[in-house]
Amino acid sequence: MNFSFGLIKEMAAAAETTTEASGGLDIYNKVLCDDFLGTGFRITTSIRNTWIIMAALILFAIIVRIKMKKFKAVPESGFQNFIESIVEAMDNFVGSNMGEKYKYFGNWFFGVFAFILLSNLMGLLGFRSPTADLATTACLGFSTFFLIHFMGIIKGRKEYFKGYLDPFPFWLPMNIISEVATPVSLSFRLFGNILGGSIIMGLFYTLPFYVKVGIPAALHVYFDVFAGFLQTFIFVMLSMSFIADKIPDETKN
Repeated sequence: MNFSFGLIKEMAAAAETTTEASGGLDIYNKVLCDDFLGTGFRITTSIRNTWIIMAALILFAIIVRIKMKKFKAVPESGFQNFIESIVEAMDNFVGSNMGEKYKYFGNWFFGVFAFILLSNLMGLLGFRSPTADLATTACLGFSTFFLIHFMGIIKGRKEYFKGYLDPFPFWLPMNIISEVATPVSLSFRLFGNILGGSIIMGLFYTLPFYVKVGIPAALHVYFDVFAGFLQTFIFVMLSMSFIADKIPDETKN
């Protein structure tokens, strides 16, 4: 554990050094305001960028809500087709992984997917990705952790608590450690991949201009688009799997 936190500190220090030398590429979580409106609340780059994403998603939701009043039983507009395809795809994705009865989780996982994906793509605009901050990914990881055990308790009941004693009662401490490790692994996987990509991009921008002609675009496609989408998919997929594992099979269909 000490090694892990030491590595995080080294990565953060590298990011700070890289930011200063990368021509303004925003990869370090800088403090923008020490005392927001006299509340003592500190505003950082990650918080500001998180608010930007939240505002974009809220605006999108408002637009969809307004447009829904004009939706037809048979779609007549490209926008309706687009929205319905997203909803259908997410419902089918959740249903195939968690069971038909739990398609309602599509609402939650669409929000998680959209937030993480937009966060990962912010590097395309030169902004620091909120998911490059361990506080952000930890909150997402512990949200999944809460849902895992909430669903396990209300759906599994006795089987949920009995699972901590399998295969033998003395295995209880190891089972508890295994459960606690779930949000840690989820958050560190997302955090490490996104922050690592940001640091690599920042280091590349410190090179002479004649070395990086055309190459940054390709690297952004890989680190921001490909890796960003992949890590989003992995986080959501693993979250679904962990929650589904706590739900008895007989209740899934």
